[in-house]
Amino acid sequence: MSALEPIDIHRVNAAVGWLGLDSPADARAELDAIAPEQQSHPAVLEARWLLCAHEQKWREALYVADSELVVMPEVASGWLHRAYAMRRVAGGGLSQAWDALWPAAEKFPDDPVIAFNLSCYACQLNELETSRVWLRRALAGGRKETIKKMALADDDLKPLWPEIEGL
Repeated sequence: MSALEPIDIHRVNAAVGWLGLDSPADARAELDAIAPEQQSHPAVLEARWLLCAHEQKWREALYVADSELVVMPEVASGWLHRAYAMRRVAGGGLSQAWDALWPAAEKFPDDPVIAFNLSCYACQLNELETSRVWLRRALAGGRKETIKKMALADDDLKPLWPEIEGL
C-alpha cells in the first residue's frame, strides 16, 4: 500500500472535519474525490467507516469494516467496527456482534476496548457472569477509572451499574 498523497491526506482530514460539523454530504464528497487506487488505504477506510456510522448506513459500514480486516487485520479497530455494524445491520444483532468480535479477543488479548464491548454484548444477552468477566478484563487492561466511567455511562451495562459503582 502506497502512502497517501498530501492532497488525499487533506481530504481524509477534511472528511472527518465535515463529520464533526454534521455535514456528511461534504465528508462523502471529500472521500469520493480520493483516487480509486487509494480507496483501500487504512486512513480512507477509517474515515469512510466513520461516515457510514454517522449516517447509520450499517450495511455499507459492515462492508467497509470487512475491507479494514482485509487491509489491516492486525489492527483492532476493524474488528470493533465490524461488530458494531453487525449489531445494527438488518439481520444482525447482539449475538452476531458477539460472534464477530470474539475472534478479536484472542488476537488482541490485552485490548480493553474489545473486552469492554464483549462485556456490553454479554450483558445485553443476559449473560451477566460472562459480562463481569469481560468487564474485569477491560478494567485490568486499561485505565481503571476511565473504563469505570465509560461503563457507568453505557446503558448496555445498566444491569451491572450498582456493582460497577462499588469498584
